[in-house]
Amino acid sequence: MKSCGVSVATAAAAFGDEGKKMAAVKPSSETKEGSLSLTAEESEALSGLDSRLFGFVSLHEDGARTKTLLVKAVRCYESLILKAEGKVESEFFCQLGHFNLLLEDYPKALSAYQRYYSLQSDYWKNAAFLYGLGLVYFYFNAFHWAIKAFQEVLYVDPSFCRAKEIHLRLGLMFKVNTDYESSLKHFQLALIDSNPCTLSSAEIQFHIAHLYETQRKYHSAKEAYEQLLGTENLPAQVKATVLQQLGWMHHNVDLQGDKATKESYAIQYLQKSLEADPNSGQSWYFLGRCYSSIGKVQDAFISYRQSIDKSEASADTWCSIGILYQQQNQPMDALQAYICAVQLDHGHAAAWMDLGTLYESCNQPQDAIKCYLNATRSKSCTNSSMLTGRIKFLQAQLCNLPQGSLQNKTKLLPSIEEAWSLPIPAELTSRQGAMNTAQQAYKVHHPNTEPVLGLSQTPISQQPLPVPMITSNEVDGLSSPAKRKRTSTPTKHLEQLRVNRDNFSPAQKLILGQLETQLVLMQQGLHKGQSSHLAGSNDEQPSLSTGPAQYLQAASTSIQKQTGHRMLPSSSTQGTAFNHLSSHIATSGGQRGITFTKESTSSGSRSSVPEISRHTGDTLNGCAHGKGLSNHVQQLMAEPVCNPNHGDSTSPNLISYNPQISTLLVGKGSDSMVTGACDKVNNIHPESHAKTNTSVASSPSSVISTTTPSPKSTEQTTTHGITSLNSAHIRLQTINGEGLENSQSSNKRDLPTISQKTDHHIIPSMSVSIYSNSTEVLKACRNLDKNGLSNSHNLLDKCPPPRPPSSPYPPLPKDKLNPPTPSIYLENKRDAFFPPLHQFCINPKNPVTVIRGLAGVLKLDLGLFSTKTLVEANNEHKVEVRTQLLQPADENWDPTGTKKIWHCESNSSHTTIAKYAQYQASSFQESLREENEKRMQHKEYSDNESTSSDNSGRRRKGPFKTIKIGTNIDLSDDKKWKLQLHELTKLPAFVRVVSAGNLLSHLGHTVLGMNTVQLYMKVPGSRTPGHQENNNFCSVNINIGPGDCEWFVVPEDYWGVLNDFCEKNNLNFLMSSWWPNLEDLYEANVPVYRFIQRPGDLVWINAGTVHWVQAVGWCNNIAWNVGPLTACQYKLAVERYEWNKLQSVKSVVPMVHLSWNMARNIKVSDPKLFEMIKYCLMKILKQCQTLREALITAGKEVIWHGRTNHEPAHYCSICEVEVFDLLFVSNESNSQKTYVVHCHDCARKRSGNLDNFVVLEEYKMEDLMQVYDQFTLAPSVSSSSS
Repeated sequence: MKSCGVSVATAAAAFGDEGKKMAAVKPSSETKEGSLSLTAEESEALSGLDSRLFGFVSLHEDGARTKTLLVKAVRCYESLILKAEGKVESEFFCQLGHFNLLLEDYPKALSAYQRYYSLQSDYWKNAAFLYGLGLVYFYFNAFHWAIKAFQEVLYVDPSFCRAKEIHLRLGLMFKVNTDYESSLKHFQLALIDSNPCTLSSAEIQFHIAHLYETQRKYHSAKEAYEQLLGTENLPAQVKATVLQQLGWMHHNVDLQGDKATKESYAIQYLQKSLEADPNSGQSWYFLGRCYSSIGKVQDAFISYRQSIDKSEASADTWCSIGILYQQQNQPMDALQAYICAVQLDHGHAAAWMDLGTLYESCNQPQDAIKCYLNATRSKSCTNSSMLTGRIKFLQAQLCNLPQGSLQNKTKLLPSIEEAWSLPIPAELTSRQGAMNTAQQAYKVHHPNTEPVLGLSQTPISQQPLPVPMITSNEVDGLSSPAKRKRTSTPTKHLEQLRVNRDNFSPAQKLILGQLETQLVLMQQGLHKGQSSHLAGSNDEQPSLSTGPAQYLQAASTSIQKQTGHRMLPSSSTQGTAFNHLSSHIATSGGQRGITFTKESTSSGSRSSVPEISRHTGDTLNGCAHGKGLSNHVQQLMAEPVCNPNHGDSTSPNLISYNPQISTLLVGKGSDSMVTGACDKVNNIHPESHAKTNTSVASSPSSVISTTTPSPKSTEQTTTHGITSLNSAHIRLQTINGEGLENSQSSNKRDLPTISQKTDHHIIPSMSVSIYSNSTEVLKACRNLDKNGLSNSHNLLDKCPPPRPPSSPYPPLPKDKLNPPTPSIYLENKRDAFFPPLHQFCINPKNPVTVIRGLAGVLKLDLGLFSTKTLVEANNEHKVEVRTQLLQPADENWDPTGTKKIWHCESNSSHTTIAKYAQYQASSFQESLREENEKRMQHKEYSDNESTSSDNSGRRRKGPFKTIKIGTNIDLSDDKKWKLQLHELTKLPAFVRVVSAGNLLSHLGHTVLGMNTVQLYMKVPGSRTPGHQENNNFCSVNINIGPGDCEWFVVPEDYWGVLNDFCEKNNLNFLMSSWWPNLEDLYEANVPVYRFIQRPGDLVWINAGTVHWVQAVGWCNNIAWNVGPLTACQYKLAVERYEWNKLQSVKSVVPMVHLSWNMARNIKVSDPKLFEMIKYCLMKILKQCQTLREALITAGKEVIWHGRTNHEPAHYCSICEVEVFDLLFVSNESNSQKTYVVHCHDCARKRSGNLDNFVVLEEYKMEDLMQVYDQFTLAPSVSSSSS
């Protein structure tokens, strides 16, 4: 899809009141020779240009004048900045970043944006800046940081005019990160938005369909693809790609029909795809695979040949050709094809396996062993255990052969070393050579013929690095790593620069000195080990790579198996999604902003896309391998390689030096001038904004109970200095090759600066306090510009968007990382109702409390919750079942048992109480049988240690036994579960399901599992994965028995550390299923409470505590949430409410609705709690009034709707934010009385003037004002017993 070319005037006018633009630099009155200035007309034109025009303004043909103006503006700004020695207003740098972004000069855009960030403490108020920064990160594949920037845009301005572009990019990035739920949500949000976008609705629909396919929801994918084919005026390229996907699915997926029928459909779809796009090498390759599977060898060869002729000489294609040759008994031709495959992709496990099989068939076991070893070393290898067994078998055969027998034997094939050096077949060299020299330009002009991802179906972050050849002298030593030769080293190139030192300018000598220092730092251990990927802490930015967003070629982790072959094929499930469509995301110049290619590491040639290696986490590999530069980034200098993961194929021209275009980006402080050669960029979004105990990093609400400082004052001491941009490694251009002066130090702020008056889009603050009455609050709202309107961001003008807290400082010593669990042993009923017990539990210093023997002293009849009683009461009651792997409680292995991971297998299904009870009983009986078998074994084998050690080894190696846990069983119906619920009224008030002191009892409606009881039915090994409770509320859990449960607990202060670990492991902290690796936690100085919960014990989880649980025996548990009436609980609940909003996750507890009900129902005597509630009420009151006035001004009628008793709070049906008071309902929904609610922003995205919506009013403004005014601080009273 082409970019939308619009004139500057039209584009600027399109924003309307969306946000006033930065004023451009006034024309200079100086007439010095060589000075630059802008005319008044040029300044006026530039005032309408910022990041929001990226992709929507053409800089070619009709837009050539705009490009000329932007280039002139950049030169003018840079000249002024140099003349002022950098002492200019921060807005200069922000605007300079916008101009460079529109010119697609991404390194310079990042440089300018970094300067703006370092100077502007409240940068987060500038949505255009955050959007531009996100686009730059997206370009550099820094997805972790791009996601953060885009999320902050939507948080500070939900009605941002480019929200559709943001949702599209978030959908693509989450798709790559395998967070499919988030990806689908953002694609759907992009689809419902009627605003213009660089992808058409059909292309977005394709991504949604492909997302289903990536998740292996093949029937849903097939339906979505077929529905898309029925769309009118479907673009030819989309049609071709959809047909390609359908063809491949019929060939590769077990859909309905026999094999012959499926292959027939597959071939028909692929032929139709080629009719729509004859130049798709991927479709030709798939067609070849189909022909091969039905024995049409000649047709398969022709199709593969066509695939290569379309400039798509991929490892997959050559591997498939090798299989055909091998099947036709042409071993030499097969050998050459396999060699081509592994030279194109050193980590192509399937090609190495097939090559090993070929050597085995030719009685050359030594060469076969080398190939199998290379296959096992590839990360794409899925059957390494089988290969390891095969290797051992061949080695045993070699040991039993007589000496010299192999040497005397005539070889049918050249050895692997000889084959590697053989000339590549002419058809490959002729095509591949032309492809390498012209590929970059070809991609720009013909993005629709991009090759797709080959064998590996994993994201780039998980793809194998090139595997070097294993030589003959390494066969005997399996533990010896393959030698990796390097054709160029940092030291060698630095020596070359030193030789020419005398010819350098002073600025160039400075840079050389810095490079020397960086090399020393690197050699001192900044980059350890052969595969150090710089997985640093989250408070640092990632290193940025020099390529386009090639991550997006890796859309899923599924590996499709080839029918009838031993190799694992390339699935279009992976690559085709981005093959044609993703590369359409436009850049401002009408070129393709993203291109996607299969990584190529062919020997002696440079890949068209530089490689990106990402460790499990947020940091990209800072040591970019620099095998090629993006077609957009002409100014980048590849830095010395410090990651030795590449072998002989690394380009010898890896390092270049151009002093005219490479210079350091200078940060705020002089002490941050020099960093390691592979250092990460300092965090533009610092995880911790302050080094104090009460950091705004954790949440906005950390400041709401105190007097209101200005954003400037709260962050003045918190912004980090921005160090030199060494990532990936690029030197950012500035003027005439000379760096900008380091003038951002805080002690130089008082120097004269060039001022640039701006009125850009920020969120205004209103000077009213919580002690103002409602009339004064509403008066302050009147005549507010729409920019002051935020949908529901209660705390927005207080502090920046919420961020996870950094790890507490100083770190705990290692001997304090296993603290004793706070436990209370009850002796009688009086102890259970003793007031200090309540105070002890809610004390924030106690993240967890175990109340031992509670059921016994209260004479609770736990038998009412036994499996037998449950079956008798409601045997057909619904049960959610989670299928998991049986593992040790303190370990979590991948399904193969080869490595410890954080992802916890937990797949959902449903059954009934009766059926799960049957499973629970059969599990117990099976265990008894196994115990009896073990006893028999013990009689026969007395070596107990040997047996246990065998069990341990088998346990670690897998495969693991599958178990099921019954979870989230709803016991809210007081008719069905009357006896059970009545029994729980014996509990002390502070732990009861319903009580006056429980915030959740004031919701006025049911929230299942929170203010109602839920039951869990377990077998040994059943897991409740790691989590915090919804909105950080406390929880109560009672073990019914008869077995025990083991608990792991981490204090709330450390949730940011666990969030970082989840991100590094490609997991969503809020939504994914994860089980922490205790070794990781101890390494990060995270304390872990660990204890056993016995039958009758009550576990109190305090607000925000992170925990995970595993059943030791067969048992049932009951649990619910409680909200103590404390400032700590309310603060943490609001923090999580805001964090959920930032993460686009629904808050189960509607905190706005709850806050108003608390104001109606509760007298608050705690000043801190009162101030927080009152402040939130004030913010909500202002938002309601502002939105009302905006609707009245627009002539939109507000219709009274009211509320019924026990009516739940409302959420937007699109984005799932809470909607309070004013409900936007479609005309159709209103007439049908279904009342599908939208928030204001989503309603406007669907209908810009709200013509298709009615606005329903839940509360009269007078009623809200009365509640607000009557909510006052109550006099303090002595605490009474609970």
